[in-house]
Amino acid sequence: MLKKLDPLLHSELRLSVMSLLISFSKADFTYLKEQTKATSGNLSVQITNLEQAGYITVEKSFKGKMPQTRCSITKKGVEAFEQYVNDLKEYLKI
Repeated sequence: MLKKLDPLLHSELRLSVMSLLISFSKADFTYLKEQTKATSGNLSVQITNLEQAGYITVEKSFKGKMPQTRCSITKKGVEAFEQYVNDLKEYLKI
């Protein structure tokens, strides 16, 4: 019997964010927005969802007078991402 895929990571935008963070471990909001081609509002909502799940942490600060948001993947996020990839590989074997 196949495992159920993590619904949080099965979303295209959330999966994109996690894929970027698994490679870079930390990225700022502007970079994530450029890479995913998402709107600011949609990306913000999906980042909040990932943060609430404990998959990422979000740091807010200022660079000069400009606000800066940086996201980092957590250990829980790495484990969830790796499990998702492994579960997906199981689906592809069928």
